[in-house]
This record gives sequence, structure tokens and C-alpha cells, in this order.
Amino acid sequence: MKLVSWNVNGLRAAAGKGFFEYLHTSGADVFCVQETKMHREQAEFDLKGYDEYWNSADKKGYSGTAVFSKIKPLSVSCDFDVEEHSHEGRVITLEFEDFYLVDVYTPNSGEGLKRLEYRLKWEDDFRAYLLSLKEKKGVVVCGDLNVAHTEIDLKNPKTNVKNAGFTPQERGKMTELLNAGFVDSFRYLHPGETGRYSWWSYRFSARANNAGWRIDYFLVSEDMKDRIADADICADILGSDHCPVVLELK
Repeated sequence: MKLVSWNVNGLRAAAGKGFFEYLHTSGADVFCVQETKMHREQAEFDLKGYDEYWNSADKKGYSGTAVFSKIKPLSVSCDFDVEEHSHEGRVITLEFEDFYLVDVYTPNSGEGLKRLEYRLKWEDDFRAYLLSLKEKKGVVVCGDLNVAHTEIDLKNPKTNVKNAGFTPQERGKMTELLNAGFVDSFRYLHPGETGRYSWWSYRFSARANNAGWRIDYFLVSEDMKDRIADADICADILGSDHCPVVLELK
């Protein structure tokens, strides 16, 4: 089973940059998208072969997630049981026969860390939600988690310690999630590999210089780690400031 996740930084914009060509040639059984920045009725897309599931933010042109699946889920739900987190279209959960797939776009702490306090509460509430799912069956979590967990997950760790996505608080929450029984699939297969990033700033020729961050993930619950067949980062795929990440399950 092949799963793909991509923060497209606006699906309508990405559609003009080859998104759907990649979708249909990727071989994905399930394709998860973050930062759609749209409501479904705002555009028509070529989704032949895929069922579609959307969770859009109340505010148009902001945030949002979507999942395109060739496999019919047993159930689909949006958000989770905390009302303050239910307005930005950040979570879709698909239940399959033997695991839950959770597509997430984690809130950014923002310039000057103005949203850090909210972000940390989100982390605790989202982790509690994942653990409630994990009690029932395996869990796969994918998406833009907006954190580079360790120093090898970004090009310039020393100069970014106080910046959103690499603060000790955010990295600590990622550690808590992993310690709660989740495995970073890419690091499971590539424990010490450097220079592998999934997001690059549009400034300073960051992508050309590979001055990036690895902030897009596939995590699996511990009971599913032996099913990890491959985990990859497709840095050669353009169309967004992020690139797709891939997980293949046995």
C-alpha cells in the first residue's frame, strides 16, 4: 500500500504546476494533502479513480486538508473532540480495516512565536487524540508537522533555535509523541542521513542550495513499524515550497 503526503501551499496554485500529473503517476493508493487553502466548490479537479474527502478552514484561502483515496475507508471524520481546534480544517481521519490514517496540518507557531502557546496546547490535545485511536488499532499519521525534530533535520540548526519549527518546546513535543509509541518512518530506515529536507524557503535560493528543513512526516504506531517497506522524500518534485513524502506499507 503506497501512501503519499504533500503540503501543496494552495491546491489551486499547485494544480497549475503539475500537481494532478504527479497524483496520477505517483501510484498512490491514498494521497494526503495539506494547506489546500480552498473550499471544494471553488474549483474543479481531475480526480478520476480517487474518492475525495475535504476539511476546509472556516476562513477561505487558509489552511485546510484533503485526502484522495482509491481504497474505500470504513469511516471518515474531520477534526477531533476539542472545539477550539475545529475551525482551521487541520485534521482528517480515515479508518481502514487494520489502521487509522490521520492527515494533519499542524499549526505554525508564527513570526515572533506569537502562536506558540496555542501550538503547545494543540500538541497535547492532538497527541491525546492519536493515543485514543491507538487503543483500537494501528495508526499512521502524515502531514506537515511544522517541526524539525533534530539538528540533522535542517540545514542551519544553530541559527534557528529561536525560530518557529525548531524551538526546544516544539521539538520536545515531537519527542513526547514519539515516546508515546510512534515511529518516524523516514528515520527508522535512514537513521543518520543528512541533507534530506521536505521544505525550503522561497527566499535566498534556499531550494537551489538545499538549505531546507524536514518538517513533513509519516509516523506509524509502534505495532506497525515492521510493516514499513519504504519511506522517502521526493525533493525532485516541484510545485510547492514543500515536496511530497512517501510511505510504503507491507
